[in-house]
Amino acid sequence: MKRSSTIFLQVVIVLIGIGALALMLWEPHIEGRNVHATLFEIYFKDPFLAYAYLASVAFFVALYQAFKLLGYIGQNKVFTLNSVRALRTIKYCAISLVGFIVVAEAYLFIAVRGDDDIAGGVAIGLVMIFLSAVIATAAAVFERLLQSAVDIKSENDLTV
Repeated sequence: MKRSSTIFLQVVIVLIGIGALALMLWEPHIEGRNVHATLFEIYFKDPFLAYAYLASVAFFVALYQAFKLLGYIGQNKVFTLNSVRALRTIKYCAISLVGFIVVAEAYLFIAVRGDDDIAGGVAIGLVMIFLSAVIATAAAVFERLLQSAVDIKSENDLTV
């Protein structure tokens, strides 16, 4: 892969991270019940928001690992254990995101269902679960392929 392509993809990943962080900080201020709330009320009296911020750590770790993986690709170090570890971390982050979102969906069904219309939140959650599962599956497949390629490369290095 050309170095310019990997740099472009790294820039895209950084922009995705900045956009996600900006959305996470901006959206609670415009949400219906928080429009006239103070910063303390928004960020410290809403356990669901704190849970969302906790779950976002896995997302940002996965973005960082994807950034690192693209760096390895740009340096022609794809078939190394560092690349395999980055893919493994991305897989685990995606799986943990699925878990976090499933718990949030359960919370919506159990605690909020009678008080509010949850259809939009549930639909977004299901889409996010599907996307995270696809990413986890793709990362697992690439990890397995890359691990076998690294194993073959190390065997060839030992025989030479």
